[in-house]
Amino acid sequence: MKVGAKNLITDVPGIYVGNAQDDALKSGTTVLISDAPFVASVDVMGGAPGTRETDLLAPDKHVGAVDALVLSGGSAFGLDAASGVVNGLRAQGRGFAVGDVTVPIVPAAILFDLLNGGDKGWADNPYPALGEAALADASEDFDLGSVGAGTGALTGFLKGGLGSASFVLNSGITVGALVACNPIGSVNTPGERHFWAAPFEMDGEFGGLGPDPRAGLCLPPHSLKAPGINERSNTTIAIVATDAKLNKAQAKRVATAAQDGMARAIVPAHTPFDGDLVFAAATGKREMDEPDKDMLQIGAAAAHCLARAIARGVYHASPKAGDVLPCWKDSQKS
Repeated sequence: MKVGAKNLITDVPGIYVGNAQDDALKSGTTVLISDAPFVASVDVMGGAPGTRETDLLAPDKHVGAVDALVLSGGSAFGLDAASGVVNGLRAQGRGFAVGDVTVPIVPAAILFDLLNGGDKGWADNPYPALGEAALADASEDFDLGSVGAGTGALTGFLKGGLGSASFVLNSGITVGALVACNPIGSVNTPGERHFWAAPFEMDGEFGGLGPDPRAGLCLPPHSLKAPGINERSNTTIAIVATDAKLNKAQAKRVATAAQDGMARAIVPAHTPFDGDLVFAAATGKREMDEPDKDMLQIGAAAAHCLARAIARGVYHASPKAGDVLPCWKDSQKS
């Protein structure tokens, strides 16, 4: 395996990502689209998910492809970001044809960032507009850190953020991950210098410090996220994508395998207070020559990419006025 040219999920041919955020709100939205409808599925391992249109991603459900996937801040309010994306896609004439009507299919997942120091006193829900703006921003190049759905994200001890990573397999199949990292747990070992995902780092992509040399590492069951309310202010939401031709059952298996990456990068992960969720997307542009072998490698690569993407999101977080937790880069200066 080798890292893709951009080390982003958009190394998967035909995939595009757009971000929109409001720094005063300390929140935002991220949209993933393709140049054609794509197969998708989802796996949920957190105890407190917030989702839209995820039931139709089950292998036994009728809709075979979707038009976009949305990751958003804003808790339940953020689910309306998908409405903005639906409106934008409808204006483009994209969606599932039902007679004379075209209905864009846009599953979404949200994280809780309502208590991060941003101005949440809106009169009208801002998320539909953020969703439409993120769709309009979609391209092969996008920023990481405090952007899109990662704008107001927090980990247990530092700012979270939006991360991405990719691999190209020896077979030529490309795999990538995109994540908004906002867990109750930590992405860094005690002291916040080293990343739990360090054994999987490629080419110094999140600092090159290597694994923490200490043994017996464990985190206490607390978080610095707004003491007293931290159990309600979490969730890591992700998308893994490939250009391999997968059916919905195979996409479901890739999403499930990718959850291992979350557990490698966040301690603890999949808690009762996180809505940890992974979408899988498959554009179908490349046939699998050896389906059993290729599925094994795609799942393994998806987990590796997701672990790296989580660390990259925290590594690239940037400071903003009113922050309640420091960024990783600022924490290294003391």
